[in-house]
Amino acid sequence: MSTEDRPPAPRSLAEALRARGDASLGALLRSRPDLITPVPTDLTQLATRAGTRASVVRALERLDRFALQTAEALAVAADPATYGELLGLMAGDDPDPAVVAALPHALDGLREQALVWGGDDRLRLVRTARELLAPSPQHPSPTGLGPTVQEATAGMSPGRIQEIVTAAGLASTHDSVSAVTALAGLFTDRARMAALLADAPADSLDVLERLVWGPPYGQVTADPAPRLRWLLDRGLLLPTAPGTVVLPREVALHLRRGLAHRAPEPVPPVVETAAVHRPQVVDSTAAGQAYTALATVEELLKDWDEGGPAVLRAGGLSVRDLKRTAVALDVPEPVAAFWVELAYAAGLIASDGEADERYAATPAYDEWLELPAAERWSRLVTAWLAATRTAGLVGGRDAKDRTLSALGPGLDRSAAPEVRHRVLALLAGLAEGAAPAAGSVLARLRWERPLRGDRREDDLRSRLAEWALSEAELLGVTGRGALSAQGRALLGAPAAPAKSPEAEPSGPGDKLPVHHHHRSAPLVPLSPAEQAVASAAAARLLAPLLPEPLDHVLLQADLTAVAPGPLRRPLADMLGVLADVESKGGATVYRFTPGSVRRALDAGQAASDLHAFLAAHSRTPVPQPLAYLIDDVARRHGHLRVGAASAYVRCDDDAVLSEILADKRAAGLGLRRLAPTVLAAQADPAGLLEGLRAMGFAPAAESAEGDVLITRALAHRTPPRTAPEPVPDGPPVPDDTLLAAALRAIRAGDLASTTPRKPGAAPAVNGELPRTGAAETLATMQAAVLTGEALWIGYVNAEGAASQRVIAPIRVEGGFVTAYDHTADEVRTYPLHRITGVAELADDAG
Repeated sequence: MSTEDRPPAPRSLAEALRARGDASLGALLRSRPDLITPVPTDLTQLATRAGTRASVVRALERLDRFALQTAEALAVAADPATYGELLGLMAGDDPDPAVVAALPHALDGLREQALVWGGDDRLRLVRTARELLAPSPQHPSPTGLGPTVQEATAGMSPGRIQEIVTAAGLASTHDSVSAVTALAGLFTDRARMAALLADAPADSLDVLERLVWGPPYGQVTADPAPRLRWLLDRGLLLPTAPGTVVLPREVALHLRRGLAHRAPEPVPPVVETAAVHRPQVVDSTAAGQAYTALATVEELLKDWDEGGPAVLRAGGLSVRDLKRTAVALDVPEPVAAFWVELAYAAGLIASDGEADERYAATPAYDEWLELPAAERWSRLVTAWLAATRTAGLVGGRDAKDRTLSALGPGLDRSAAPEVRHRVLALLAGLAEGAAPAAGSVLARLRWERPLRGDRREDDLRSRLAEWALSEAELLGVTGRGALSAQGRALLGAPAAPAKSPEAEPSGPGDKLPVHHHHRSAPLVPLSPAEQAVASAAAARLLAPLLPEPLDHVLLQADLTAVAPGPLRRPLADMLGVLADVESKGGATVYRFTPGSVRRALDAGQAASDLHAFLAAHSRTPVPQPLAYLIDDVARRHGHLRVGAASAYVRCDDDAVLSEILADKRAAGLGLRRLAPTVLAAQADPAGLLEGLRAMGFAPAAESAEGDVLITRALAHRTPPRTAPEPVPDGPPVPDDTLLAAALRAIRAGDLASTTPRKPGAAPAVNGELPRTGAAETLATMQAAVLTGEALWIGYVNAEGAASQRVIAPIRVEGGFVTAYDHTADEVRTYPLHRITGVAELADDAG
């Protein structure tokens, strides 16, 4: 392309954006969704918003390490810089082929993000990004470079500058500007600098060596040592403040052989394989853990069925209640916090909202229980993937030094879903059955999102990755550290890469580097609809791997029953009421006690029902001691009746009532005899029932009609509750519909704001609307109807939103103008009173 045919270089970021196609602008808005919240009126406003500090900081934080290093190099380069100068800063005098190959892609990425604009001959870093990344005494550059010679000598006296120039072997000049230019030219000339440093004392070179990679500042006394004096005299060190000197940028770059960074990292770290297992072993191990996860959540909710722990005044579980939950689940407290938070994220538990607020199961829990096991698992892991609540923070401290409690406030971390997804995506990139080395996963994530800003938040990101690995194992998404088939399906990932025969390890501890080029397309989080399809596919893969529920138990003579595997739900529910769980594991052991049998009778079962139930579901004969236990408890069950007077006790055997009255433990119940077979009580019916049972009796509650009340377990539920919404990490990525509408609006507004006006028309300044009087506006509109000319107008709609438009008026009547709107590409009608002003367009306006 000849010079005449080449498009003119953009003079601003707005012009660079204006030259982009819709695909390129769409990619920018997808990667930086904050730019269209709200939609800008035109490309000038878009460029202004892209240069704001908050938006630039957010964009920089999402760069990978090499792209960030490229931006940092541009921040210490001349403005503008050429591609050759940038390559020199990134690759140095001895270019690394990997850096040379990766730099164009990194630069294209910075351009796409609107952090860099201009052609390869005039590369410009957005001003705000340069301010953030350029070296300064308050904010040292990650490159370790200091100020340029020109910046460091800004406050130096002309005489001192001439002394330095002369000592460096240069001819004196008539002004400081040319002297500084000559000194900078010396420092950037490799041959002359080598000759200058060849005469330097060895200990002076040692001083430079200590400063060359940063920090570039050092301390000196009022009478510097000879090794420092030699450097100061020649400007190789320059004073910046009393007692402080700095190594000029040009000198450091010479000593570094042109490199802005000690170690450019164009290629991401390798995700190493710590062990390789057979895929069938991985899938079966993960399936076993998935079943355990379901059993653990069910056990947690069963424990909270009749009302769980109280809600703290500030929200959340108390430390004591979390400990009790951990003991009940037989897990460490951090793991108990994870199960509690997972059930909350899935909408299975919530606070009941009562005056004495407690946590309890939600109605959604009952619906969840009715689902097949694989679908129940997919509900849990889908909630886990999207949740921003982070159980690993429980027990830590917030910014105000308050303890963070499970189910309490302050646990949301918006980066959690992204980190979880990225960790699993890295596992999906390994060979089938390969478990990664955790350290290499963390190193890869740190390369993809370099550490910046608050060190606590940086550390949190690494901890999020560690928690993601352990939580995925707890849930059965991974097995033995490797991603399972159902975990791969959950991500919507393709089949695992084939494993070459030579990659087979000799033992489980062998480490296999698995190389992934970071330019390949990564797995991206799925939309809600796509995630639903992926979760269903994962459930289908898991279903055949879960153990088949059993319909029988083994009764033993010592009043125990052994369940050799998972039980079908009706059997498990009934056995959970009739007996107490004594031990869990591969087989569950239940123990029958008088209290457990009475619990079953209180739930409405008769003795004959219990005998029939055990006979139907036992592979062994019902032991005689168990039959005797049921009959003995049933004989005494309901012998006493408790109702509401305030409360009363009635019994056909007046001797029993006399025994109760004589018992000192009954004093607090406020009993008195109303009749030989009736006692009245001041205690309420529930308290009377509890007191009599504590005395060793087995009373039954009755209604006002005298019927036995069946108090069923699993009765306490919260009102309908929705699962907690994840806290988004900034504005959501726009979908195709929103993106198309935003692009159309931006293009339309830009057309209106950049269309040439006739001489004398007021130009648009910073998106300001044209302003004319009502009479002038009407006259111009009427004239345009006759001539068919297009006009530029400012318009404010009923919601108060202002815009600029290019219209061709068709008719003006009744206070309205009907016109063809070039920006909307359709005929519209506008109230004249909402038009702020009008201007005629130049005759050659496109």
